[in-house]
Amino acid sequence: MTATTRYPILMVHGAGFRDCKRPRYWGRIPKALEQQGARLFYGHQDAWGSVERNAAALKASLEKILAETGCGKVNVIAHSKGGLDARYMISSLGMAGHVASLTTVATPHHGSKTVDMLCRLPKLLFRLAAFFVNLVFRLLGDKKPDFYRAARQFTTAEMAAFNARSPDAPGVYYQSYAAVMKSPFSDILLFWPCLLVGLVEGESDGMVTPASAAWGNFRGALRGAARRGISHTDEVDARRMNFSRRAREGGVNDIRQVYIGIAWQLKEMGF
Repeated sequence: MTATTRYPILMVHGAGFRDCKRPRYWGRIPKALEQQGARLFYGHQDAWGSVERNAAALKASLEKILAETGCGKVNVIAHSKGGLDARYMISSLGMAGHVASLTTVATPHHGSKTVDMLCRLPKLLFRLAAFFVNLVFRLLGDKKPDFYRAARQFTTAEMAAFNARSPDAPGVYYQSYAAVMKSPFSDILLFWPCLLVGLVEGESDGMVTPASAAWGNFRGALRGAARRGISHTDEVDARRMNFSRRAREGGVNDIRQVYIGIAWQLKEMGF
């Protein structure tokens, strides 16, 4: 059985990263999908662009894919904020007719109460942080980074407004996944975010809760077969390794299999 879907797959990255060959945002996942026959393309939007600006960049990438392949449509698989960029492109930029499906992984569709709390900090601190983040990512290739706007778009109020003006497009299949860490110690890179989100909102992947990630056909929260669970960075294979050294029953041991499973499902559904 192969994962050659009817339409090619457009992979859309999340915030804070870019589509680079090295280091690759998606780890070993693209190679695993391609070995299964999948045709892959990438969004190439900014790391810290606003949802609206990144959606415009995605639209430009999609138009190039359509011209190159003559395929007519694509299946979008998006991680984290990339799911919001993709939703805006579909619903507000006239691309619904060119998207067969949207699969989001740990996308904060309903915002974050933790970000609500952080946004109560003095705006001067946010502006100062944004200045330095924008400076760094402009040097790394972002065309117009806007950390201040992008970060504040994760609030529950902003996302409620976004959802109201960005309804699901008829004819596009929407599905979503979440994941959870078992404790803040599961991923040292996300120790403090996981601890903070846990205190404010409950279990999460260190960044996004299952409740916020649910959109369309919610496939549930991925749970690791090993003790550590699955973190926000694990979802894109940041470690380039399985969650445990030996195969275990129950839970996910190899994140690549999740994405291969998504491609199989899309193929079986005629996408």
